[in-house]
Amino acid sequence: MRLIADQSGQIRRSAEVEFTFDGAAVAGHDGETVAAALSRAGRLALREGPGDGGPRGVFCAIGVCQECVVLLDGARMESCRLSVRPGMVLERVPSGR
Repeated sequence: MRLIADQSGQIRRSAEVEFTFDGAAVAGHDGETVAAALSRAGRLALREGPGDGGPRGVFCAIGVCQECVVLLDGARMESCRLSVRPGMVLERVPSGR
């Protein structure tokens, strides 16, 4: 139950930009986290677990658990701590890495 009036219309978003994840274009807002943009785009599985190969995605959202790690220019980065920038190219971490 909402106890205060809906104030979502007052949210001011930064400019929408585009980046790629596994070769697919994804829209995000400049400066928001990659994890938030991917979640909103329905991309919840960001990598495969090293043991069972099961889908992994955002869990703690503060960079501790490493479940949301993606590759940016070949380097592993926590998507929950990485800000969206126009034109950035991200990839899923290959299975077994």
